[in-house]
Amino acid sequence: MGDDRVLVLEGLGKDFGPNAALDGLSCEVRRGEIVGLLGPNGAGKTTTMKLVLGMLRPSRGRAKFHANGRVLDCTHDAQEVKKHLGYSPDEPSFYDFLSGRETLEFVLNVRGAPVEAARDRLAPIIAALDFGDALETSAGGYSHGTKKKLALLLALAHDPTLLLLDEPTNGLDPPAAARVRGLLRERADAGAAIIVSTHLLDMADLLCDRVLVVHRGRLIAEGTTEVVRERAGVAPNASLEEAFLALVSR
Repeated sequence: MGDDRVLVLEGLGKDFGPNAALDGLSCEVRRGEIVGLLGPNGAGKTTTMKLVLGMLRPSRGRAKFHANGRVLDCTHDAQEVKKHLGYSPDEPSFYDFLSGRETLEFVLNVRGAPVEAARDRLAPIIAALDFGDALETSAGGYSHGTKKKLALLLALAHDPTLLLLDEPTNGLDPPAAARVRGLLRERADAGAAIIVSTHLLDMADLLCDRVLVVHRGRLIAEGTTEVVRERAGVAPNASLEEAFLALVSR
C-alpha cells in the first residue's frame, strides 16, 4: 500500500519574541480526509496555516509536503509546494474593478495554469456553488459570502492536492453552507487532503473525519470527534462544542 500522507508536521514551533505562538505541533494529514483545526482565538491556528504556506519561517521543527513521490519542505520549497496547494482565507479580498471571471482568469494566468481546462473543471463547482451570475459582476460589489465562494473557486482552480480553508462557510446562508460541505466531501473522496480551520463546531462535527484541538500553541487533543469527546470526558452524545469547552478550560 502506497504512502497516502500529504502533509507531515514534525515538532513545528513558532516564536514571536519571547512568546511561543506554536509549540511542538506534530501531526499527519492524508489523502481523502478532512481535518478540522480547532482552537480559541490566539491558539495557533493561523500561525500553523502560515507556516504550511511558507509565509512564516518556523522557529523549530518542520512542515513537510509529500508530492509525486517527493518530500518538499514547506519553508525552503515554498514555491513548489504552492503548485499543489489551495488556500482560502477567512477575509478574502480582490481587485474591485475585476469581475469574478476576470479574477479567476487572472489568477490562473499568474499560476501558469491552462485557463480552458480549468473552466471545464470548475463548471460543475460553479453550478454547485450557485455562482454563475456573480461571475460576470464586479467583485467590488460582492457580499462577504460571495467573496468566500470566489475564494474557494480560486483555491480549487488548479486542482490542488491539499486545501487549506479558513472558515470556508462563514458568511454563507445554510443552503450555501451545505453545498460547500458537500463539495468538500466530494473533493476529499476524489483524493484531496483538506484542512478546515473553523470556530463553527457544529459544521466541524458534520464535516470532519478528524479534528486537531490546539490551545495556547499546543495540540491538546486529536482524533475523530468521538475520540475527542472521550478525551474531554463528556458524554458520547454531547456536542463537539461541549467537548471543546471542556478541553480548553483545563
